[in-house]
Amino acid sequence: MRTFIAISLPQNIKARLAQLQETLKKSDADVKWVDPQNIHLTLKFLGEIDQQQIATITKAIEEIALATGSFRASLNSLGAFPKLQFARVIWVGLENGDSQSKVIAQALEEKIEILGIPKEKREFSSHITIGRVRSFLKKDKLAQAITEENQKFGQEKLEFAVTAITLYKSTLTPKGPAYEALKEVNLQTT
Repeated sequence: MRTFIAISLPQNIKARLAQLQETLKKSDADVKWVDPQNIHLTLKFLGEIDQQQIATITKAIEEIALATGSFRASLNSLGAFPKLQFARVIWVGLENGDSQSKVIAQALEEKIEILGIPKEKREFSSHITIGRVRSFLKKDKLAQAITEENQKFGQEKLEFAVTAITLYKSTLTPKGPAYEALKEVNLQTT
């Protein structure tokens, strides 16, 4: 089964990101928008794993969660990878919570590599994907919309508590991926 480890987002944050998507859609760019209910912060994409690996991956997540306190995160920026003029991924970035997310992601990389799942080649970047660009149709309008919304978005205080790490199963369907939480592990309360 196809899996990943992520930080779930509260409904009010998902709702605000859905509003942001609606604003960016007005650019008429060729973007596949992430279903607002599926928006999350990926810590580690695992790919295909078998049923036996779930227990060992869960144990690794539990060990990390035991050593990690819950924390506050806030969203403060909007951008695109690899760069704005040639956007492939549209993302929202973290301000508070960025360093904690990176520590968790690094710990996951170390523990899960031992289980035979290779480390990510790129350095971890705390971001929430809200859309994937399919073609460069109206790319300039999209870049302008992202720039304009980033100025407004950066002034908002979108804070939330990060209290758990979740192992998700991702099933690809014709309507897009369907996510199912296999295991949620609480971080330590401070």
